[in-house]
Amino acid sequence: MALRKPLIGVPADRKLLGNHYFHCVGEKYLKAIIDAANCIPVVVPALGAGDRLDTLVSQLDGVLLPGSPSHIEPHHYGERSEPGTLHDPQRDAITLPLIPRLVDAGIPLLAICRGFQEMNVAYGGSLWPKLHEVPDLMDHRENEADSLEVQYGPVHAVQLVADGLLHGLAGETMIRVNSLHWQGVRQLAPALVAEAVAPDGVIEAFRVRHAACFAVGVQWHPEWQVMQNPFSMALFAEFGRAAYAHAARR
Repeated sequence: MALRKPLIGVPADRKLLGNHYFHCVGEKYLKAIIDAANCIPVVVPALGAGDRLDTLVSQLDGVLLPGSPSHIEPHHYGERSEPGTLHDPQRDAITLPLIPRLVDAGIPLLAICRGFQEMNVAYGGSLWPKLHEVPDLMDHRENEADSLEVQYGPVHAVQLVADGLLHGLAGETMIRVNSLHWQGVRQLAPALVAEAVAPDGVIEAFRVRHAACFAVGVQWHPEWQVMQNPFSMALFAEFGRAAYAHAARR
């Protein structure tokens, strides 16, 4: 009997559209799971964690934490919100407690942009609220007036840590990535190990130090046109292999 395709949970954003709230996930993340990881995405509504964490951990073969226009509420890492910052406390309520549970249970985890920041905060790290206002750091934001092709195009290099997981996938020590974020890692959580660093020293990728499974976060957006980028394909394929391995152990 052929092994079933793994189920990959994708936590949603809670958004007010018109007069009603909807739970939304960007299509590009779902397609990357289907096309590059060869798995089945399952949208997880942002309705709080509660006792659903045990069910999610028992049923899913992997989780992808996607990017979002919103940011983590800064009280989770001891700071105050900047005026005009969009937050999504309902998403925080499910992702932050879910992350260590997944890793402890050996469930593969891939985190992108906001998800990358969630991983750092979930393990006790902190964030810069506005990287572009920090002296000596780059402006990591996109120009929203540009086309999507330009916004998501590669704009700077990242140095991959020698002998790290991403170095092994890339086969080289430097790759070019896109950059569409205001916030970034300020203090890396002790449980995490840097995998890639931007030219200004900002950490752009990490893994969970003692994880028994794939548990990786990246600040850039490898899901964008994933099948046209060899490194992005390799990253999602590795995530997919880990999910298949987890499914086989059931």
